Amino acid sequence: MAVKLKQLADQVMVITGASSGIGLVTARMAAERGAKLVLAARSEVALRQLTEEIERGGGQAVFVVADVGEREQVRAIAQAADAAFGGFDTWVNNAGISIYGTLDVVPIDEMRRLFETNLWGVVYGSLEAAAHLKERGGALINVGSALSDRAVPLQGIYAASKHAVKGFTDALRMELEKAGAPVSVTLIKPGPIDTPFMLHAKNYMEAEPKHVPPVYAPETVARAILHAAEKPVRDILVGGGGKGPSMLGYSMPRLTDRVMRAVFFAGSKSDRPAGPRDEHGLDRPSGELSARGNYEGYVAETSPYTTAALHPVASRAALVGASAAALVWWRATRHGR
Repeated sequence: MAVKLKQLADQVMVITGASSGIGLVTARMAAERGAKLVLAARSEVALRQLTEEIERGGGQAVFVVADVGEREQVRAIAQAADAAFGGFDTWVNNAGISIYGTLDVVPIDEMRRLFETNLWGVVYGSLEAAAHLKERGGALINVGSALSDRAVPLQGIYAASKHAVKGFTDALRMELEKAGAPVSVTLIKPGPIDTPFMLHAKNYMEAEPKHVPPVYAPETVARAILHAAEKPVRDILVGGGGKGPSMLGYSMPRLTDRVMRAVFFAGSKSDRPAGPRDEHGLDRPSGELSARGNYEGYVAETSPYTTAALHPVASRAALVGASAAALVWWRATRHGR
């Protein structure tokens, strides 16, 4: 069955992890384009503030306080969408958290808790969305990572969860297509993004974490998400810099291992000493409505590679950008070092 997606102005969109970073920026941009919103996160204070902001701007939104690692709470998100708007057209699984540190140091129970959010939150949300959208039609959008394709040291368990998200999303897409369901399934794979991601991550390093450049603005990801809400697309890698490790990893895995070791062990650590470990998103919501992080370097507000990849008329430019991405990434990481 052909997938036909509505324009955003005619849609109801569910967004998890809506109180900060990519989710927050996506919510604001979707509201500006007329979408009705169902906003989910763990912080009632931040969600209430965002909902009131959207309503003051003339938009429509409701919020649900929910931990996506709990299936019944994810079901409550869908129920709220039904009660407020009669259902939904797009579901965005965006909630996520990270842990920094070598795998022999990170406690196993915290690895499991990360998987509850990063993987099981996506599984619960995807199954809830698919059950609804099989009848209505629409878009399921899962936010993975450039690390879905290539792991890096010091974020091993996060990379593992994003590999799992990619495998689950790919399998679900094929099953829905086989069933003839009118559902578009998209995996969004952002590179390093300047959000509160670092501030919310649990940290077992001796220094506060930092991004390895190039780093992109959260708006670059939000634009990709909104594109996928209106036009069926299989996957979107956000940021040409994220394409470099993926390409090198497939073609020259051992060389990529050496590059990763040389770049990420030093490049992932800032000059600031590590702060307390019990004040991060793995343990509790921040309660703050915040889109940007504390990255001190250059933040790219657009990604020419991603823009080209999203538009067929620029497909040649996308191929050129992909072939050059490895070189861009290598130069940027050397500069970051």
